[in-house]
Amino acid sequence: MQETERKFLVTSEDFKTVAFTKNRIVQGYLNSHPERTVRIRIKGDKGFLTIKGKGNESGTTRLEWEKEIPSTEAEQLLPLCEPGTIDKIRYEITVGAHVYEVDVFSGDNEGLIIAEIELASETESFEKPNWVGKEVTGDERYYNAYLSNHPFKSW
Repeated sequence: MQETERKFLVTSEDFKTVAFTKNRIVQGYLNSHPERTVRIRIKGDKGFLTIKGKGNESGTTRLEWEKEIPSTEAEQLLPLCEPGTIDKIRYEITVGAHVYEVDVFSGDNEGLIIAEIELASETESFEKPNWVGKEVTGDERYYNAYLSNHPFKSW
């Protein structure tokens, strides 16, 4: 149930030409407290309930528990969420032995593009494609729960 990931800003949209999937994601937070977030997500035609714990000191590793739920139930739960829905298109791109998830945000977070890569450990090596820029791992401003309350357009 541990998640180890690193986050990066994206410098170009070159990733779109090599993406193998593209899905719209809409999500809200029942609880956006940094020590325990509870998220409702609709990704494509599937619903998910996710609980995340506080990250470690570097921000790369934290507890994550996720269960798929019927999308109709996720749609019913979204209105119960805190104000500030996240709306984005997620692209998945294989680079070497890993998959990058690139989120292109819309709405109040339009203009923000973030790439995430999940790793087996904090020290695992990985390839960085040319469209990956500055690392923002551990910078809470780039967490979706933060963005739901403090949209990118207001920075």
